[in-house]
Amino acid sequence: MKKSTISRWQRRKEKFRSSWDKVLFNLSVRKNTKVYHQQIIFEAEAALANKVLYESDEAYLASNDPLVRQGWTLKQEVEGQFRGILAGKTDARILIQVPAPAFSPAGYSLFTNLAESLAFIGVPTRILAWNDDTTLAFKEFSPTVLLSSDHESYLSRIDWTTVSKYKQKSKLLVGLTASLEEYDSTPLKGRLQWARDHDVDFFYTFRDQDYVQSRTEYRPFFDAHYKMLYVPFGANILNYYPVAGFRRDIDFVLIATRKSEHMSYMKDIVRSHAGFIDGPGWRHVQNFRFNRERDRYIYARARVGLNVHLPEQIEWACEVNERTYQLAACGVPQLVDHPKLIDKIFSRDALFVADTPAQYTQMFRAMIRDPEAAQQRALLAQSDIFSRHTTFHRAHTLIKNLEEF
Repeated sequence: MKKSTISRWQRRKEKFRSSWDKVLFNLSVRKNTKVYHQQIIFEAEAALANKVLYESDEAYLASNDPLVRQGWTLKQEVEGQFRGILAGKTDARILIQVPAPAFSPAGYSLFTNLAESLAFIGVPTRILAWNDDTTLAFKEFSPTVLLSSDHESYLSRIDWTTVSKYKQKSKLLVGLTASLEEYDSTPLKGRLQWARDHDVDFFYTFRDQDYVQSRTEYRPFFDAHYKMLYVPFGANILNYYPVAGFRRDIDFVLIATRKSEHMSYMKDIVRSHAGFIDGPGWRHVQNFRFNRERDRYIYARARVGLNVHLPEQIEWACEVNERTYQLAACGVPQLVDHPKLIDKIFSRDALFVADTPAQYTQMFRAMIRDPEAAQQRALLAQSDIFSRHTTFHRAHTLIKNLEEF
């Protein structure tokens, strides 16, 4: 048999095995996780509609949960530190392209969080939505900075003729995300040529600065004399924070797009415990709707927040996902696999970090058995986030770096 034929059969076999694994995983999810899925969402949405009952000063002061009280105090302190801190102190006017949540939940989340945080610290900011008219947005807002992604799905929705004409008459910096072709992007050489042809001024990345500067695959950006700005993920504490008045009555919560990593790390947990699983790709989830405000009410009921990362995040100290910051800000005891960057971001013993699926299961059971130990780690993680890793911190640093142009 020819080598190409063997490879083709191997690929078919792997695809079949992957599909079968997904079926088995879905079948193994406990019935109550599926049955009560919509009820939990309904209860969270009802609570959000009456949030004055759960987010008043009186509600927080009456709470017996140390994570709720600490989060409330830290939120007030950080918001007081950053509210309007750059108002009247910068000429920056930021236009950020934001994809539709149905197209990219992750892209919608991170770009919206950044836009909201820039506005909070006093920087005029406008979202360029997925179907917005570029010419109208420029006319109405007069931006000095345009932020977008270097992915064709984003770029094709911007009228670059309008951008070019605007730059001829007004100051405008155009920044695109810096992505590597090694991770399912198009060839970098062509994207850099496109950037030169369309007068792109800089690139920015959500990845760690040390990681970017150490990987040779990023060298073409620097060789092309582009400046790189760093905007790591963080917690948007306008949406992610603890709420009062809830018991932790759900064993685990996972709000994420389904990935193969979930199956390898969580199969024993979802089989033996009822929890809440939501996000694109899960068979029991119909018509997934992204809702950041609602989600904090679901997290408020979680004994454990489950979290896993992509293989590249395990292999390289490049980033931890947004969920890591969000769970910590909300005060959820967090069980996570071991992305390399996590040791740089969090204090020791702030999270439960597992190196293997077996250890992941063991740690989950320990967290359920000893909620006080889980709480102590969550308090430390929450403190880490509010002190250094909110999107207010990221937005403030971004504007300071833009002012160096």
